Amino acid sequence: MEHLQFRRNRRLRNSNTLRSMVRETTLQKEDFIYPIFVVEGKNVKNEVTSMPGVFQFSLDRLESELEEVTSLGIPSVIFFGVPQQKDSVGSGAYDNHGIVQEAIRLTKKHFPQLVVIADTCLCEYTDHGHCGVVSGEKVLNDPSLDLLARTAVSQAQAGADIIAPSNMMDGFVIAIRHALDEAGFHDIPIMSYAVKYASAYYGPFRDAADSTPQFGDRKTYQMDPANRIEAMREAESDVLEGADFLIIKPALSYLDIIRDVKNSFPMPIVAYNVSGEYAMVKAASQNGWVDEKSVVLETLTSMKRAGADIIMTYHAKDAARWLEEK
Repeated sequence: MEHLQFRRNRRLRNSNTLRSMVRETTLQKEDFIYPIFVVEGKNVKNEVTSMPGVFQFSLDRLESELEEVTSLGIPSVIFFGVPQQKDSVGSGAYDNHGIVQEAIRLTKKHFPQLVVIADTCLCEYTDHGHCGVVSGEKVLNDPSLDLLARTAVSQAQAGADIIAPSNMMDGFVIAIRHALDEAGFHDIPIMSYAVKYASAYYGPFRDAADSTPQFGDRKTYQMDPANRIEAMREAESDVLEGADFLIIKPALSYLDIIRDVKNSFPMPIVAYNVSGEYAMVKAASQNGWVDEKSVVLETLTSMKRAGADIIMTYHAKDAARWLEEK
């Protein structure tokens, strides 16, 4: 074998310390945003059936959850609201005393160090379950922008640090940026769901947020999973309109899109590790088919390697514990 010439790449894998020294991608708890579902009512802590370990919290039970999040060193949370009453225009979304607005106030009062992100959408608040104003069975773009802008301003007034619009209406970033600036919130950044696909991976979230459309689907405003170039158009539009962060959703089946967007736009990229991705790992681990810790950390690392700077994930608490152990 002496005459064979080949590289000995294994030399850099000889020990755990050496492997750590040459590791190219680092996952840390500071990368995480933890999603929380808040509901109206009292003494509510309901586990989401399709998302083991994820709960809906009423405000009086929220503080203990936030204590755990901060104790684990997770720097940020995003709130999704589940109101008791819904209507055709989602008025609960922009109610100054809506469930998300009150959750923001509670959090900033007791945990001012947490970066609080407000999901800015109408689907949880509309009786038809769509992300905008509806006429017949058509989702109207421009009338929806006015309501989204009102929602963003009310969330900023409540104390949100970041506004995260997730509706995928055309022009939603510039409409929200203009409204925030007009209201004096020039320094509140927008974390845009810039590239959001019409994905089958959202099913468990719709259970948690009670936001399943009552007719049709969301394919007229969310993106076709087959499209790649379209993602660049969507991201570019949001950048030009004033977005400060770009979210790609889902993450695991769209790692190529994360890399494309990261290579093209020099700004923070957020991967949303969505509910279906979470639920599949939980189900497989509960059946003993995979090692949950290893699979989760490998999956989250893949998102960082693809180009994500930040990861929005339901695994955040578990992952923070596992990283601390390491």
